[in-house]
Amino acid sequence: MKGIILAGGSGSRLWPATFGLNKQLLNVYDKPLIHYPIATLMLAGIRDICIITTREDQAIFRRALGSGDQYGVHFEYFIQEQPNGLAEAFPITEEYIQRNSCALILGDNIFHGSGLGRHLQNFAKIDGAQIFAYKVSDPERYGVVSFDKKGKVISLEEKPKESISNFAVPGLYFYDKEVFEIARQIQPSSRGEVEITSINQYYLRKGKLQVSILPSGTAWMDTGTFSSLHDASSYVKALQERQGNKIACLEEIGYRLGWIDNSTLMATAVRYAGTEYAAYLEMIIESGT
Repeated sequence: MKGIILAGGSGSRLWPATFGLNKQLLNVYDKPLIHYPIATLMLAGIRDICIITTREDQAIFRRALGSGDQYGVHFEYFIQEQPNGLAEAFPITEEYIQRNSCALILGDNIFHGSGLGRHLQNFAKIDGAQIFAYKVSDPERYGVVSFDKKGKVISLEEKPKESISNFAVPGLYFYDKEVFEIARQIQPSSRGEVEITSINQYYLRKGKLQVSILPSGTAWMDTGTFSSLHDASSYVKALQERQGNKIACLEEIGYRLGWIDNSTLMATAVRYAGTEYAAYLEMIIESGT
């Protein structure tokens, strides 16, 4: 399975903060926002990751993230010329994915919770599609899924004007190789975009869509507003200070998964010498666990 991170768009809702900087490169407390979706894919066991950016932003993403070797993964970079919808991620990356199954995550979505990675690894060999549901107070901002009394999915809608359910669909999706053919058949919606909800509706009609409510204790944050971005930073700060462990430390994840060794971890610590982040990496090396 390969991963896709959609990190394009203009970030206009966060202007002027993002007028000259892609929002996925803004900090969420002590690291760039883009590190959090990368961490989610890594915890799911995914090492080959496509990062889709705008043409103007690709160089700075390459500078910020490199090849991925320092984390034990491999990044490939792709361009989305215009924000034509989430489903456009599939034709953009199809040649690289080469009809493997894939996971798509939005670059401004943060997921965190105990055991989340092990849960996501269950979808490495998927037949059909797997999406998730998360109860929210403002479902009109998202794709929304509704269930019958027995918990069976009965409908999916994209940003409905009238709420059909309080369950939003977070920006994390797992698909089998058929998604590329399906994406080619999707027509733009009334908003002029090829919607990811249209792909999910296709799988639902075929009886091949699975929807799971995210495990209890899992946090999901869509950082598309100043308020939610601030809340995410506060969440990360509070947990890290209380527990003494960093959230979405990519070097640590790669090390714990056995994808990088001590020397690679130490090289990063040397690069960041004199910082709190370097001290944290050194502590991991010294502890040997």
